[in-house]
This record gives sequence, structure tokens and C-alpha cells, in this order.
Amino acid sequence: MIELLPLFLFIFVFIVLLAGYPVAFSLAGSALIFAVIGYFTETFDPVFLEAIPNRIQGILSNELLIAIPLFIFMGVMLEKSKIAEELLDTMGQVFGGLAGGLGLSVTLVGMLLAASTGIVGATVVTMGLLSLPTMMRRGYSAEVATGTICASGTLGQIIPPSIVLVLLGDVISSSYQQAQLDQGIFAPESITVGDLFLGALIPGLILVGLYCVYLIAIAVVAPEKVPPIPADERKVSKELWMQVLTVLFPPILLIILVLGSILAGIATPTEAASVGSVGAIILAWIKRTFTLQILRDVMHSTTEVTAMVFMILIGASVFSLVFRGFGGDDLVREFLTDLPGGVFGAVLLVMLVMFLLGFFLDFIEITFVVIPIVAPILLSMDLDPVWLGIMIALNLQTSFLTPPFGFSLFYLRGVAPDTISTQQIYRGVIPFIMIQLFVIGMLAYWPSLATWLPKVVYG
Repeated sequence: MIELLPLFLFIFVFIVLLAGYPVAFSLAGSALIFAVIGYFTETFDPVFLEAIPNRIQGILSNELLIAIPLFIFMGVMLEKSKIAEELLDTMGQVFGGLAGGLGLSVTLVGMLLAASTGIVGATVVTMGLLSLPTMMRRGYSAEVATGTICASGTLGQIIPPSIVLVLLGDVISSSYQQAQLDQGIFAPESITVGDLFLGALIPGLILVGLYCVYLIAIAVVAPEKVPPIPADERKVSKELWMQVLTVLFPPILLIILVLGSILAGIATPTEAASVGSVGAIILAWIKRTFTLQILRDVMHSTTEVTAMVFMILIGASVFSLVFRGFGGDDLVREFLTDLPGGVFGAVLLVMLVMFLLGFFLDFIEITFVVIPIVAPILLSMDLDPVWLGIMIALNLQTSFLTPPFGFSLFYLRGVAPDTISTQQIYRGVIPFIMIQLFVIGMLAYWPSLATWLPKVVYG
């Protein structure tokens, strides 16, 4: 019974989270309750708790994590500066003459917003408010329209510079070094966020391409579900192409400055994020949407999200210390190594568990709680850390879409009109979930989709 205490701790935390208590306090509070129980039953050494101040100091002094509030600031500022609205209008005009053109526009704008903001909730809500009424007014099928918006909004999970990849980069790097130390390698190699950004590029672009192929297939098989914009409502070509240049150029330039500087090794993610934040302010000022009130709103939103992320990280650190104090990492290691199927069986089970947890928990909780436990064990099985990181990111992205608890579905349900039922939203995302699973299968079969580009660029 005593050796199962780590399992009971995990189950207890899960129950507390489902009861609706704040994540950070649920993690830390549950861990401390079990630590007290373990102390009085002499199954837990309180010396583990002495490491908490060092853990907190390590979190607060981690330069990489400073990139998180800066990327959040950049994303919220771009949202407030109406860039998404202009992009959707312009791309809709470019592709609107084709059957399925509006769907393609939403997908491509989702990709651009993902590469410039990396915030899933903001992207889904913005596109739901701006493009869903237009698509429904044009006669689009509710399932196709809602599925496209939900799937395109989640691209911020995988297309860099993604906040998910920044957090994963820190956790996977620590796990990789721990796995090497456990193997007796005392000069461990490291991976960077730039490695994960490069590793995510090809799978992310494949995902966007397959979304577009699916929409084109619908246009061929059932064009009545994705009708084009009537010719009399489209702009003339000269006027349109001038609009394309003025609307597309600024966000693409910002993406090149931020992402290009990271991938080229010119700037760290934190430095690039600060450039992106300043760039977002300049774009808002150029578009005459920058005011002190907007700056206050952006700062308020950034502070709220940043505080949430860091409180969860501190709570997760307390949880992981207590979990290890009970020997939980040894229990997980024995379980995974004894599974039939060896490495494949272990990876498959971990991915399945993360997929299921994604129904109930946000990616931040999974990243900070689950991955530090399982990643060192999986990486000690000679798995490539970049490949594992991208597999996890794709998996978490899929769970964002999966009924009945996918967060992307909740975001869209909150802004969709009552004429669209929840069942229609659920049916709409199913083809995109199948595409996601197909890409995960491709990456599992061809790991080089994630590992080739980092090796080429960084040697």
C-alpha cells in the first residue's frame, strides 16, 4: 500500500482539479497534505521540502521563462491592433472567388496568427467573432465553418514561436540533462527552444497543408457546403493586391524578425520576444490603434496570464518534489520499462495518457506536472528529445480539439451564435482530429520530420 502513495497523490490531485479548485493551489496543497501524512507515517523524508526555496528561486531567475510574458504581450497587442481582422478580410477577398476559399483564408490566417501570437484562446475567439458570421452568411456548412476555425486556432500550439514550445523547451531540456546524468553522463548535452522551433516547422506546415487539402476536397465533392463569394462583392484586382501588400507585409516582417533571429542564433527567445513586443506596439501605432487605454488592457491581460503560468509552475515544482519524495519517479520508471512492446509501448502509453488528460487539463498543467515525471524515463531509452517534444506538442494540440472537453471547442462555443449547436461544433472538428492523428502517425513513423531541420541548421 505504501508504495502506491505516489499513485494516490496523483489521483487525489486529479479529483481536486475536477472539483474546480485553482490549479496552482491544488497541486501545491495536495502535495503538502500528502507530505504531512507521509511524515507522520514515516514514509516521506521532509528534507525534500527544503529544496522548495531553491526551486522557486530557479523559476524566477530562469531567463528563458521571461520570454513568456513578452510573447503574451506581443500576441495581445496584435489582437488589439485589429491585425487579425484585416488579415481575414484581405485573405477572404484573395481566395473568396473559389469554392472553399473562405475556409482556406481562415486556415492561412490561423497559421499567420499562430506564427505571430502563439496564443490559442485569443486566435480561436478572434476568428470566431470575425469569420464565423461571414462564413455562415455566405452559406457555409456550420460543421465545416466551426471545424475550420477550431482547428486553425490550435495551430498556435505547434507553429513557432509558440508559448507551448517555449515551456516544453525548458522542461524537455531539464529532463534530457537529468536522463543523461542518470545514465552516468556527467557532461550532458542540452537542447534549446530554437531546436524545438525548427523541429516543429515541417510538421506544422504539413498540418496546414492537409487542412487545406481537406477543404479543397470538400469543395470538389460537396461545393454547396463551401460556396464562393459572389463576383459583385469582390474587390478589383489592383485595389486588392495593394491591400494584400499593406496588410500582409507588417505581420510577416514581424514573424521574420522574431522567428528568424531565434533560428539564426542571433537572439535568444527572450531577446526575440522583446523585439516582437516592441514591434507589436509599433504596428499598433502605425495603424492608429495604439492608445494608453489599450496599453493598460494589454498589460493587465499579460500580467494575469503570466501570474497564472508562474503560480502553476511553482505549484507543480512542489508537487514534483513530494512525488519524488514518495519514490513516484521510480514507480513510473518500473511501470514503463516493464510494459510489453518496449520503447514503443512506453511512448504509446504516455501519449495516450497525455491525450486523455488533455480533455480535462490545460497544456500548462500537463507540461509542468506530467512531462517532468515521464520525459526523463523516456529519454533514457535513447529517444531523440526534439522528436519527443514535437510529439508531445502535437498530442496536446489534438486534445485541444477533442470532444467533449477540448478547450478550443469551449472558446468557440463562447462566441458562436445560438443557431449553431454544440453537436455541430463537435461534428465539425472530427475530420481535423483525424488529420492531427495522421500527422502524429507520420511523425512516429518518420522521426526525421522533426529532427532533420535542427540537424541541418545547427549541425
